[in-house]
Amino acid sequence: VTALSEPFLNDAYTKAIDQGVAKILLKFKKDVYINSGGIALLIQILAETKKNNQQAGITGLSDHFKKIFNMVGITKFAKIYDTIDTALEAMSGSS
Repeated sequence: VTALSEPFLNDAYTKAIDQGVAKILLKFKKDVYINSGGIALLIQILAETKKNNQQAGITGLSDHFKKIFNMVGITKFAKIYDTIDTALEAMSGSS
């Protein structure tokens, strides 16, 4: 995930808004590459989810990126889950 990902992520998010999605789960692969531009992009999109009263979650992150996301404040916008099953269970139970 880099700044070059912006048109793709923004397009996916716009489609989610158009469909009235209230909950968004970002699923990463453990070996994902995310640079500072990608982190800024994720913060921008996740800030929009908060502004739009959407619930956001993140799963699949390595311990390294869990720590980074905590440090840069992404966890203010989205909860990080260890597994997709945990995320789905937790997010399906709340509105």
